[in-house]
Amino acid sequence: MNLELGDEAQEYGREAVRAFEGAGGDELVLRADADPAGREDLIGPLLRELGAFELAPRTDADELEAAAALCRAAGYWALPYPVAECLSTPADLDVDGLIVVADHAPAGPVAGLSKRWATVTVSGTRSTVLGLSEPRPALVAGLELAELDRDGAGDIALALTLPSWTLLGMLDRAMDLTIAHVRLREQFGQALSTFQGVQFQLTDAEVERAGLDMLATYTLWSIATGRPEAADDALALRMAALEAAEVVFRICHQLHGAVGFCDETALSWLSRYSQPLRRLPYGLSATRDLLARRVGHTGLTGLYA
Repeated sequence: MNLELGDEAQEYGREAVRAFEGAGGDELVLRADADPAGREDLIGPLLRELGAFELAPRTDADELEAAAALCRAAGYWALPYPVAECLSTPADLDVDGLIVVADHAPAGPVAGLSKRWATVTVSGTRSTVLGLSEPRPALVAGLELAELDRDGAGDIALALTLPSWTLLGMLDRAMDLTIAHVRLREQFGQALSTFQGVQFQLTDAEVERAGLDMLATYTLWSIATGRPEAADDALALRMAALEAAEVVFRICHQLHGAVGFCDETALSWLSRYSQPLRRLPYGLSATRDLLARRVGHTGLTGLYA
């Protein structure tokens, strides 16, 4: 088991980060937030240039790693596009993307996009999306569904894992922004980064981020090797991602101070657009409950054990 992405996937991820930065970086999310209906024209061509929609993560382990690297790069810039959902598309459905939803009040970050969507619940019920509600904050829309079948058990692992890679990319950026901030900001004539309390906080945040990185790569291996526990591993990964996000964003906001909540600050937009990933389809408490009910009698295996 290799707990690092392959060299090609890592280079693809770095190229995607550079491409998103060159296309506008932080400006992309501001423009999409102001005009949700225009984000397909804003982001779609960029993803096609990167070959994003040609990836086949369900059938090829290398392309699965590339898809994960792309989702991480999208998260790094809070790219206002459901990249993970598009890459999770089931092979047997004629749709453009797959959204994991709760049994009640289904929703997804797809406002303003005229695509064909399917949904799946953790229990495996798949539906087609008939319509979207008015846009909510962070480009979320409520979904009107028509049940299709109950054959989605094999879709759960990938559809839960790739959004966790997007959230990992957001934590990467939150850490980078915060480290840069404490190096520049001074208090009592010294850079904030020289204070021991600040260093301890950053260490706590980095431990959470690095641990999530390892678990995310393990879950890719679990999916690629066809482990029967892959869906459980993916749900455990989501729980770990939500726990890490709570710690990292709390510390990053604390170290930024009040400015971290201002729209002029990249951390504010990053934090805002992490909310759909952290709350949909389930928040931390509900995710823990689902995982406990799924593996309560047998426990987790492999790295999570």
